[in-house]
Amino acid sequence: MLSTTKLAIQAVDILTPNGWIPDATVLIENGKFINIDQTITPPEFPVINAKGLQMLPGIIDLHGDAFERMICPRPGVNFPLPMAIADNDRNLIASGITTFFCSITDSYEPGLRSRDSARSLIDFILGIGKQVLSCNHQIHIRHEEANTKNHDELCNWLESGKINLISINDHLPPAGDEAKLKRLLKGLRQRIALSEPEITELLTQTEKNRHQGYEQVEELIAIAHSHKIPVASHDDDCEEKVALSQRRQIAIAEFPASIPLAAKSRYYGAAVLMGAPNLVRGGSHVGYMSVAEATKHGVLDCLCSDYHYPSLFHAPFKLQELGLMSFEEAWKLVSSHPAAASGIGNYKGQISPGLDADFLLISPHNSLHSAISSVYIGGKEVAKYQ
Repeated sequence: MLSTTKLAIQAVDILTPNGWIPDATVLIENGKFINIDQTITPPEFPVINAKGLQMLPGIIDLHGDAFERMICPRPGVNFPLPMAIADNDRNLIASGITTFFCSITDSYEPGLRSRDSARSLIDFILGIGKQVLSCNHQIHIRHEEANTKNHDELCNWLESGKINLISINDHLPPAGDEAKLKRLLKGLRQRIALSEPEITELLTQTEKNRHQGYEQVEELIAIAHSHKIPVASHDDDCEEKVALSQRRQIAIAEFPASIPLAAKSRYYGAAVLMGAPNLVRGGSHVGYMSVAEATKHGVLDCLCSDYHYPSLFHAPFKLQELGLMSFEEAWKLVSSHPAAASGIGNYKGQISPGLDADFLLISPHNSLHSAISSVYIGGKEVAKYQ
C-alpha cells in the first residue's frame, strides 16, 4: 500500500467525462487529481506504470443492502458487526465500489432491520469504521413510514449530519394486496425468528401507526431539505405516489414501477435509480420494469447494487453488449450520475482535476469484476489483485 501524498500513473487509458484519453499520465496529490494528461512527470512524483490497463472512476453505490447477509446469514443467526461489516467492506472494494451509501433499513421489525440495529451500524461506521474500513461509507437510511418509535432520534440523526441520504419506504401492504403481503412475509421469515401468530400480531399493530407515520415523514423530509440532505422515494407504483414524491421534492426515485411513472419522476426533476441485478438477471425480481426497457425509453439515470455488489461493475459492460448504450455513457450510470444525484458530484464521480482520486485500474476485455487490478481511494491503493 502506498503512503505517499504524490503519485503519477503512467501509460494508462483514462475514461474522462469527455471520453477516453489513451496512453496518458495522471498526477495525484493529497488525494486529488491535479492533472489527467501530463506530458512530463515531475521528478518528485513516484511512478506507477499502468501500461495495458484502463483507469475508470470509482463506482458510487447509492443503494446496497447485501451487507445484511453478512450480519444475519440465517434467520435469528447474527454475527458481530465489526466482523460482518469488515467482510462486507472487502466485498465492496473487490467489486470496484469506492463510495457506498450503506442502505440501513429503519423498520418496525425486530432484529436485523430494527432501530437498535440501525443505531449500532451507524455508531460502528462513523466510529471504529473510520479506521478499519477502506471504502468511503455514507449513511443511507431507508425509513419505513409505519415505524413511529423514537422519532426524535431519527430527527437528531438528520440534524447532526449522521445521515447522508434518506429514502421513504412503505413495504406494509394495503388491505387486500395479497401479492405484496406474500412478498413481505417471505422477507420477514428470512430475517426474523418469529412464529406466524407473532408476525401477524406485529403487522396488525404496525398498521395502526400509518397515519402517525405519515405525519412524521413530513417532518423528516422538511428537516432533510433544510440540511440539504437528498430524499428518495421508493417503489412508486402509481401516479398518486409520483405526485406525492413531486410535492415532497424528491431527488431520487428508487425503482419506479413502469416507464410512464419513471418518465413523470424525471419530468419533475428526480433522478431515476434502478438495480444492476435487474439488468444482469434480465428483469425485475418483483415484476417492475426492466433496466433494459428503461434504457431504451431514456428514463434511467443511475444504477445501484441493490442486493448484489458485483452486478454494478458488470452492468455498464452489459448495456454496451446489448447495444443499449456506449460503455462511456453507461459507466456514468455508476459514477458521475449517482454522485450528482446524491449531492457529492463536486468532489467525486469523475476523473477530473480537483476531484477525489477514487479510481479503478482494470484489464480491458473482461466484463467481470475479476478484471480489477487495483482500487484507489483518495489517491491511495486500498486493494491490489494482479
